[in-house]
Amino acid sequence: MPDTTTKLALPFILPAQAQKHVTHNEALQRLDALVQLAISSSLSSPPTDPIDGQIHAVTIPGTGIWSGREGTLALFQDGIWIFLTPRAGWTAVFLDEERLKLFDGTDWIEQPLPSEAQFERLGIAATPDSYNRLSLSSPASLFNHAGDSHRLTINKSGTADTASLIFQSNWQGRAEMGLAGEDRFSLKVNGDATGWRQAVSITPEGYVRHDQRPLARASLAPATLTPAAGSFTGFDVLHLSGGDVALGSPLASGHGNSLAIPTSGYYLLSLTVAAISTGTHTVHVSRNGSADVLTHVGGAGRSSSLALAWLEAGDTVALRHEGTIQYEFGYGKTEISLALL
Repeated sequence: MPDTTTKLALPFILPAQAQKHVTHNEALQRLDALVQLAISSSLSSPPTDPIDGQIHAVTIPGTGIWSGREGTLALFQDGIWIFLTPRAGWTAVFLDEERLKLFDGTDWIEQPLPSEAQFERLGIAATPDSYNRLSLSSPASLFNHAGDSHRLTINKSGTADTASLIFQSNWQGRAEMGLAGEDRFSLKVNGDATGWRQAVSITPEGYVRHDQRPLARASLAPATLTPAAGSFTGFDVLHLSGGDVALGSPLASGHGNSLAIPTSGYYLLSLTVAAISTGTHTVHVSRNGSADVLTHVGGAGRSSSLALAWLEAGDTVALRHEGTIQYEFGYGKTEISLALL
């Protein structure tokens, strides 16, 4: 019969043994140390002021009285060090790491997760809640393939619900892409001045719309005028407009307002001129009353010109006339169309 138990090496009380209480107490002390095993730290040398009952995992290289005891558990008890050899399958709480670990026969390892698991909430370096049931805090996230393709699916219940990705800056939503309350795919952005706006949308049929693209078709109200040479005419009717293109300040000539440009970019300009007088006429599309970005030369009747021009946010556009020609103004007559490319 062996002198100790198989798993914990607890000493047996043997037949006719003297001072049985000593053996019994030694077994109790080992049980007290190993049951609900808590390891204070992993060290290679004994602490300066050990505390009775504390256990340390001896790491490589053991020094001092711990020399040659690497891989054992050092228990300080009754003023001496007692070394216990862990067995595969033992578990212990490492107090300094606040981790529950498993001894695999060689090392203390963190217990592996099951191959299949279901959680009500999961946080990875973050705290989940009842709404954000999966929460992750990390410099990056990687979703890799398992041999060929990889898809990320975001599903919603019905057309009126939302399936989208929101991009935030300091916890304030700045952009959203997905199916937001409809089955059109859209890209929305949020500006401090404008609030949320839908910038681009794609219909289920595949048609692309730029909902906030700056554009306009503008003219004066129907009239027949003969502007003085060098004078300006503007617009007082927006037949079409989008993306914050608006009428600007009234012109000094009294013939309409300038057209205000909301954002910088390349614009496609189309100028149509309806002249009543015979002879050649010249009309310029003028930026800020000082720079011509399109020049149209025509004769009697209706004619048009196109140009591509860079316009800055805050610029104004009006028509500058050369010569003394009578024009028809209004929709389909003398008018301007522009759109941000």
